[in-house]
Amino acid sequence: MFDLLPDRLPWFVGGPVLGLLIVGLFVLANQPLGASGAYVQTSGLLRKRDGIVIWRVWYFVGLFVGGLLVTQVFRTGAEVRSGYDALREVFPLGVVIPMVFFGATLLGYGAAVAGGCTSGHGMCGTAQRSPASVAVTATFMTTAILTTLALRVVTGGSL
Repeated sequence: MFDLLPDRLPWFVGGPVLGLLIVGLFVLANQPLGASGAYVQTSGLLRKRDGIVIWRVWYFVGLFVGGLLVTQVFRTGAEVRSGYDALREVFPLGVVIPMVFFGATLLGYGAAVAGGCTSGHGMCGTAQRSPASVAVTATFMTTAILTTLALRVVTGGSL
């Protein structure tokens, strides 16, 4: 079945579907869609905290399990992949591991300071016309562009 699907969903299909999902979630539950919120809810469930929104836990589990199934199980000739092959072609493993760890730490810190993740602010917060989300989205997009430029310069265009 997965052989019928393209490697990537076209933007003109995925974008509107995601937009309808976000609007539908606001209409039905009056809640934004965001990965860090799902992580926080899952963490709270594991710590037996009150006030857990269970659909967010299932969303978090679905992100992990769905990604694992599609990338590792349902691919023909299933191979274990790290997702950092482009980095590994340019940098040795001893450099890639600290880079990924440092990047993930910065991402988690940024999500905590900003009160949400890039998907939550970029898609849901800006849809709600939140000035804070617009500022956060402008900041992470600018940072991403500058980081990509820096990597291109440092690697001579290999990345």
